[in-house]
Amino acid sequence: MSNGQQQFQVHVDQTKMNSTYANTVQSWQTQDEVVIDFGFNMPVRPPQDGQPGQMQFGVGSRVIMNWTTAKRVLERLAQHVQSYEQHFGEIKTNDQPQPPADGPSGAPLQ
Repeated sequence: MSNGQQQFQVHVDQTKMNSTYANTVQSWQTQDEVVIDFGFNMPVRPPQDGQPGQMQFGVGSRVIMNWTTAKRVLERLAQHVQSYEQHFGEIKTNDQPQPPADGPSGAPLQ
């Protein structure tokens, strides 16, 4: 390469990978890092008698990353959301449950 950079082949090792489902996220930041908790919201008690309902947020995974990685994640997620919406329509972000999208489940979008 003319600019003095070296090339690397990256091999992804998925043998120790765990997959979890998340339907909610919370995050915070420091000067050096972004912390994101992915989890599952479950209703514990429905609203009744004028009292608010209760939800439980069970944290499944916590990801801590530096700001450079956070920006890369942001860019990749934006690409995936844009691709999804081109195929299946706009994603609504209100608090109401979303109906499943038409199309094959788990199919990669390209």
